[in-house]
Amino acid sequence: MLLAIVPAHNEEKNIGSVVRNLFGHPASLGSCAGQIVDKVVVVDDGSTDNTAVIAREAGAVVLLHKINRGQGAALQTGHDYALNCGADYVLHFDGDSQFDVSDIKPALEEIQRKNVDVLLGSRFLGKEANIPAFKKNIIFPVARVFNRVFGGIDLTDVHNGFRILNRRALESVKITHDRMAHATEIIEQIKKHNLKHIEFPVRVVYREYGQGVEGGFVILKDLILGRFIKKHW
Repeated sequence: MLLAIVPAHNEEKNIGSVVRNLFGHPASLGSCAGQIVDKVVVVDDGSTDNTAVIAREAGAVVLLHKINRGQGAALQTGHDYALNCGADYVLHFDGDSQFDVSDIKPALEEIQRKNVDVLLGSRFLGKEANIPAFKKNIIFPVARVFNRVFGGIDLTDVHNGFRILNRRALESVKITHDRMAHATEIIEQIKKHNLKHIEFPVRVVYREYGQGVEGGFVILKDLILGRFIKKHW
């Protein structure tokens, strides 16, 4: 069973189409049409709009955080659910329509063909992505260096939210950083637990360019604070 985990905070404009497309609704065009994902779990992370209602109407299982805790916390809530319901694979998929559902089938086939534990999406392996300049030229290079030093694994894209984990990885990876530092934490745990991993090209579409600088600084702050606060606890 492939279970998709979709963290969502105030995504009422996008979440319905994201869920329907994950289920292979005819609106998802091309070769991806037809059901690939068996179950969609939307973790509503303290939304104040109709995200939960719309996700449920679209066919998703909805798990609720009463307050906004962050993407890392939402993913771990999804992991706990996936473990309890016996998922063989979990897919991390954003709720803002940035990812392309047509990447899911080939990604799942690749992780199975290569017999690895984790597949990590990358914007830098051939797929076209309209990445905001500040993130592409400053945030991502800094994050790659930070990850190489502290995470111990050299990747082309260290903050891509498209991932597939098999059961072994799902049982091993425990996310303790509630916010964006979870991306580096996952990579650290891949090395710690000797999980086999590959990168895979995925398409990412950025729809709100105005958030590039602010969002980039949030990533850096969470990376640095998350790393050193955890170290001294």
